[in-house]
Amino acid sequence: MNGHLILLLHAHLPYVRHPEYEYSLEENWLFEAIRETYIPMLDTLEGMVNDGISPNLTLSISPTLTEMLNDSLLRNRFIRYMDNLIELSEAEKKRTARSAFEPLASLYNTMFKQIKKLYLDRYKQDLVSAFRNLQDEGHIEIVASAATHAFLPVFENYLDAVKAQIEIGVKSYIHNFGRQPSGFWLPECGYFKGIDSLLKDVGIRYFFVESHGIIHGSPMPVYSIYKPVMSPTGIMVFGRDFKSAQQVWCASRGYPGDPSYRDFYRDIGFDLPLDYISRFTHLNMRTFTGIKYYRITGNTEYKLPYNRVNAMKTALEHAMHFIGSRESDIKRLLEFDFCPVIFSAFDAELFGHWWFEGIEWLNIMIRKIHQSSSVLDIITPGRYFSEHANFNDIQSIKLSPSSWGEGGYSSIWIGQRNHQFYRHLHKMIERMEILKNLATDHRLPATMMQRAINQAMREMLLAQASDWLFLIQKGRASEYAEYRIKKHVENFNSLFSMIMKGNLEEPLLRSMEESNNFLKDKIPMANSLLSF
Repeated sequence: MNGHLILLLHAHLPYVRHPEYEYSLEENWLFEAIRETYIPMLDTLEGMVNDGISPNLTLSISPTLTEMLNDSLLRNRFIRYMDNLIELSEAEKKRTARSAFEPLASLYNTMFKQIKKLYLDRYKQDLVSAFRNLQDEGHIEIVASAATHAFLPVFENYLDAVKAQIEIGVKSYIHNFGRQPSGFWLPECGYFKGIDSLLKDVGIRYFFVESHGIIHGSPMPVYSIYKPVMSPTGIMVFGRDFKSAQQVWCASRGYPGDPSYRDFYRDIGFDLPLDYISRFTHLNMRTFTGIKYYRITGNTEYKLPYNRVNAMKTALEHAMHFIGSRESDIKRLLEFDFCPVIFSAFDAELFGHWWFEGIEWLNIMIRKIHQSSSVLDIITPGRYFSEHANFNDIQSIKLSPSSWGEGGYSSIWIGQRNHQFYRHLHKMIERMEILKNLATDHRLPATMMQRAINQAMREMLLAQASDWLFLIQKGRASEYAEYRIKKHVENFNSLFSMIMKGNLEEPLLRSMEESNNFLKDKIPMANSLLSF
């Protein structure tokens, strides 16, 4: 008997698209993630497959992210973004000639060119299909998530809104990945009593919660978080392992904070003159370029130059340490005469973006487990259930309300800085119910009425994104986050007022449809719900 590791990477970004601007700082969030995380991850996973290793990685890819990856405007802007970075790295090669940083400038230049080549030649600008192909071939498993990554517990008293987030998320998944999803990632692991019933209604077989969602459940779980439990509605639930999470995620005590790794914040976009940087970024402000010459060094402003060879040696050491820790956990758990499963989950963007060496760490770790571990294998939830088909011994538990993140009980998304927005978010839901009942009203032409109600639904869903509330509470890009919520509320209220008066300004509606075109042409009104 051996044990299993389920490794889930949650890929998500908020929906950001600004056709009204030639260059947008916030669109770079997507471009950075494509360059540093999604393409390197695909390349790494495909490399394993080519070497006869099935990575068995589990991914969740949010609907907002899939829509942005599929958007032609953003695809073209990503190519332009890469061209600008290649040009910047060429300039850096000249500027750093005969200095200690010249090899790093050349490294970035090579990386940028390779990323662009992969995007155009191998993936044909279609990363969603590349992930879909890996799933179709049985090498990864992709689970669904909510439509716009809303933190669902804050809408517990508005179950129709929660249902809409879940149903649209599942339909988006089916549209993009060509199959019914078995699993579901609750945004921010936000669980409240009864949400499992809504998941069951759309055919979900399992979902995931933070560790204390199970540990504080009733009755006490016999196997803690090391075996899935069954919710009252009969859906399987995995609890996130806090020990492995801390080893990988924690910047102060985990692997990414090691002094030999590259320092994320020391970017030439902040170190070099703005007039030099802006020639390539086309933004008259400081921003990250991805070109970083220093290692973390320690808790000091004085940073030592980054050494790629030493960083890779450290990544190997950390991969072996992670494997050793999980093997030790499995051996200890096997003494209790059951087959343990460790569920470890992280934001996908940690790997490659925040933690530059994270993709290499992942590659080494998965390959080493495949090649040499005798007590541990990586498994997807689907494989786990197919290999453990007898669920008679699965314990039924009433789960505890919970979330991941600071505090573990929703405080990040219902905090001192962001709580005032909920009266507006809740009012939009109440008004949306009024609009749904007007879907067949003749105060506007049928086509115009459908467009207007659809766009109101989009504005409501986009305003609900957990990202804006997180950024406001943490004080990061808070001005933009506040702007986004307020703009979606303003758009919704304008549409609501015009529909109620029967006097719609079509140019204004068209402008909203162009800017906030989430699931455009895929969501006609049906059964009082946006659906495919």
